[in-house]
This record gives sequence, structure tokens and C-alpha cells, in this order.
Amino acid sequence: MTNASIDHADLARQIAGIATLEGQFVLRSGQVSNRYFDKYRFEGTPSILQPLARAMSALLPSSTEIIAGLELGGIPLVTAIALETGLPAAFIRKEAKTYGTCRAIEGQDVAGRRVTFIEDVISTGGAVADAYELTAGEGAEILAVVCAIWRGEGAPRIEGVPGLAVHPVFTRADLENAR
Repeated sequence: MTNASIDHADLARQIAGIATLEGQFVLRSGQVSNRYFDKYRFEGTPSILQPLARAMSALLPSSTEIIAGLELGGIPLVTAIALETGLPAAFIRKEAKTYGTCRAIEGQDVAGRRVTFIEDVISTGGAVADAYELTAGEGAEILAVVCAIWRGEGAPRIEGVPGLAVHPVFTRADLENAR
């Protein structure tokens, strides 16, 4: 049984405790870091995933019609948030698959709809910028991105889409201070 009512500070401690790895890691952005937040460790733990989904749900713009999880880490989060909110979920691949539907966006037709992206950990937002291009290309209005952790420098932002609002549940500092 999971506890979806843990407070923000306790959730930060739990995520930091289970997901913080020390070493040398190359990030998607190409940056090298001595600390890595292994998203799969907290996304695969129901007692953390459920309250995290609730916290992320609270950050969704009220006009959101579809939530869209980015491959791969955003998929368990968007599924949990869909269960929490009742909003339909879409799944955004890094590129269109070469078989079946041959689509990059699965699960929902996003054309003409207001979409909020769901992502796990963002450093510079390269994956979000790629998803933005794919989703806007299908005629969606992208409202914002809600992420579990902003691990980038400074205020949360997407380098390739400077006007896109970024709403993190936690920053890197939140998790570092929680340890």
C-alpha cells in the first residue's frame, strides 16, 4: 500500500535517498556530472511514484486537455498522473517508429489540443525541445512542461524553446539539501 499524502520535504528526502548516485556521469546534454539522479529508482517505487504524481498534477496548467510523457522516463510519470487526474495521456517517442502506425506521438490525437509535457529530469531541455517540435508539428498547443526534477543551472527553462514554462516539483538543490 502506498502513501500519497507524504509532505514535500519527506518526498524530497525519499527521492534523494533512493535515486542519488555519486560518480562520473555523462548527461544527455553532454555535460559531465559527479551526481546523477537515477529516475528509474524513484519511478519504479510505488510509495514514491504516487505522491510524486500527485505533486506533479498540482502543477498542471488548468487548461490542459492532454498530458504527454516523453520517452522513456516520462512514460511512467504520465501514466501515474493520468490515473491521478483522469486526463488522457499521450506518449511521445524520440522519433517516429518505422512499423505499425509509424507515429512519434501515440495514444491521443494532439491536433488542436492543449498539451502539457511530463518529463522526469531536465538539465537543458534538449529532449523537451525535440518533443516540442514533433508535437507542434502535429498542430498541438504546448502549454508547459511539468518535471519531477530540474537539475539545470539557474531558473528552469528549455534552451530550445525559451518561452515554454517549466514547472518542477524539485530542483537539484532541493534534493541535495534533503540528503
